[in-house]
Amino acid sequence: MRAVDLIRKKRDGKELTTEEIQFLIKGYTSGEIPDYQMSALAMAIYFQGMTKRETADLTMAMVNSGDQVDLSSIKGTKVDKHSTGGVGDTTTLVLAPLVASCGAPVAKMSGRGLGHTGGTLDKLESIEGFRVSLNSEEFVKNVNEIGVAVVSQTGNLVPADKKLYSLRDVTATVRSIPLIASSIMSKKLAAGANAIVLDVKTGSGAFMTEYEDAKKLAREMVDIGNNLGRKTVAVLTDMDQPLGFAVGNALEVREAIDTLKGEGPDDLYELCLTLGSYMLVLANVVTSSEEGRKKLEESIRTGKALKKLKEMVAAQDGNPEVIDNPDLLPKAKKVVELKAEKSGYVQKIVAIDVGLSAMLLGAGRETKDSQIDLAVGVVLKKKVGDEVKAGEALAELHVNDEKRLNDALSLLKNAFTISDEKPKGKPLIYEVIQ
Repeated sequence: MRAVDLIRKKRDGKELTTEEIQFLIKGYTSGEIPDYQMSALAMAIYFQGMTKRETADLTMAMVNSGDQVDLSSIKGTKVDKHSTGGVGDTTTLVLAPLVASCGAPVAKMSGRGLGHTGGTLDKLESIEGFRVSLNSEEFVKNVNEIGVAVVSQTGNLVPADKKLYSLRDVTATVRSIPLIASSIMSKKLAAGANAIVLDVKTGSGAFMTEYEDAKKLAREMVDIGNNLGRKTVAVLTDMDQPLGFAVGNALEVREAIDTLKGEGPDDLYELCLTLGSYMLVLANVVTSSEEGRKKLEESIRTGKALKKLKEMVAAQDGNPEVIDNPDLLPKAKKVVELKAEKSGYVQKIVAIDVGLSAMLLGAGRETKDSQIDLAVGVVLKKKVGDEVKAGEALAELHVNDEKRLNDALSLLKNAFTISDEKPKGKPLIYEVIQ
């Protein structure tokens, strides 16, 4: 087998066999197939696409390129959740303890952020002492004893994807549905879950800005999971404005605590109930999403969910007092208000610009080596459809370093559109694909 023949075959729109895909991924991971040939293959896939069988084979070839996590010593059906990313995406902080409090084991491996805010791990590290690096024995013990652990990825998981993603990033081949789907699903499958719930976002703050593209991606990932023996459900959700109010690490932890008390933003609360209800169905804790929703609501109402977050924090060496007193979280030195220049209704909030404004304040990483400031970020005071009066606050900027404050303010100001007429409401949940 030669890489050049397989590149030609895919370029001409023909189907690659399982063995050919395995040969390409193995050769690329080991360094026998050079970047320039894999770039050509990625471009051929970008234009010609892949069949469902090819995409499933590509996913498994990437899974098999490195270590796979064995969660068999954890009792129960393990359900993982993945979001395709957005602005103010605090769902894991709420969902992990919430779902665990209802009897489904949550063994979650998360990452750090590169972009407008930190990832889930950075957010959790806002809690004093919280340890994201657990060895496998501690990880399993925590999930078996308290039902939940959220940790950093360990070992050599899916090295083929790391190499291929870096290459796609610099060869304009990122936006290929089969390549995106196999990249996401290979990591989920290697992480060892029995079932997967996907939060696929669409809108101005999402990776897939167009609804139809997001729907295609969701369908592709669900098919991969189901074809490879993992029950998979995708929920298509709106990301035309930030989720919740807070964009920033400690700010999002505070918002997650509020949500688990039943006092959080309506959209974050609703999304977590929807995703969580399907996680409970796939974990065989309930038989319907309606039953799951009731169970989740009860857990929040009775304080069980908040108690579970406290247990998780304590089990990972964090200060559990933070959950009762969020004022112990890192705080910025200064809060600057962005005020409305005219009265009317918030017509639009460009989610990505809110995220970038938070990043300019130090809430996210511009490069892999950037240091995150856990205290800073943006808190929205108004959402789309809200009435606002001239001089009223649209948002707060939580600031430590004022060097880029003016740039952040300017970007945030331009993110808001205010008009005389109240806009039509958009759904938060578009559809569920299973």
